[in-house]
Amino acid sequence: MKKFWLFFLVLFISACGFEPLYVQKKQESLWYFGGEFDTSISSEMAKIKVQTIADRFGQELRNDLLDMLTPLGAPKRPTYRLFVDAEPVEITQQAMRDDITATRERARYKVKYRLVDAKTNEVLVTGDSIAYVSYDILANPYSTTFAKKKTQTDAAKIIANDITLRLGAYFHARFKKGNQL
Repeated sequence: MKKFWLFFLVLFISACGFEPLYVQKKQESLWYFGGEFDTSISSEMAKIKVQTIADRFGQELRNDLLDMLTPLGAPKRPTYRLFVDAEPVEITQQAMRDDITATRERARYKVKYRLVDAKTNEVLVTGDSIAYVSYDILANPYSTTFAKKKTQTDAAKIIANDITLRLGAYFHARFKKGNQL
């Protein structure tokens, strides 16, 4: 009976319609990994120039975006420009003690981004991305500062990943519609 359910589960998962985001199949076949892949989506994403973002958080976010979008280096002639505007960080105190001092803080990092065609200045994609991170307030101020910086770095990675996935979905949908990139 267990073998039957295992077989059924494997069959069900294989029929779920999963397909990779950053590549397209060159051949129409039932098995994805048996053929070659067209990497035009990731090649197109490598043509994005990430504009400078203000503050230390913006610098970390930009570096993460560069690592994800253009791993081989900045494009010499970018086709697209990505503008990211970071809003001020909102910090909320949590886990109050009896003397009304917090033992934990939650930080909310929010950015607005837009992808623009470099030639026509047409806005192609806009959106918001939010990351919630938290850290403990410890007795040692150095440890608290270090934890706060670590959460800022984590928030930058979360937001960069979110923006990269959304841009990948945009290019994937554009490629699927038959609009060659």
